[in-house]
Amino acid sequence: MPTAARAMAAVLFAVLAWYVSGLIVPLFPENTDMGFFTEVNAGLGLICGWRIAGPRGGTGYVSAISYGLTTTVALVVVALFTHSSVVMIENSLRKFYDTPVEAVVSVFELMVEHGTMMLTPEILATLGVGGVLAGLGTEFVGRRYS
Repeated sequence: MPTAARAMAAVLFAVLAWYVSGLIVPLFPENTDMGFFTEVNAGLGLICGWRIAGPRGGTGYVSAISYGLTTTVALVVVALFTHSSVVMIENSLRKFYDTPVEAVVSVFELMVEHGTMMLTPEILATLGVGGVLAGLGTEFVGRRYS
């Protein structure tokens, strides 16, 4: 059921994902084709905000910090899985893997590789502070308009 808290959470986490994606792009090698990296992450932020943080809006400001950080972690895991799966499919179309199991295992190896690439203080601080602020914004709207 659409609520103001869900809409606010969706917008805030989409903006957070879009901004952090802009910080991540320079970390990839220069010749990497990023495609719709930023847009896909913003869409995933929209979905995670709507499904995870939105329904919890209006439960208290202390819990807002918790569900803001929870949604941020879920967003990062979902984005890593999504982009690693796309890379695995591209590699499998080039006959890079010998067996299907090797392809599935490579998804998780790519998740670790891409996850360690984003372990910079700037990105971690942005995700942490942005998740808390998005949770607090969702809570404010949830209390005021729901």
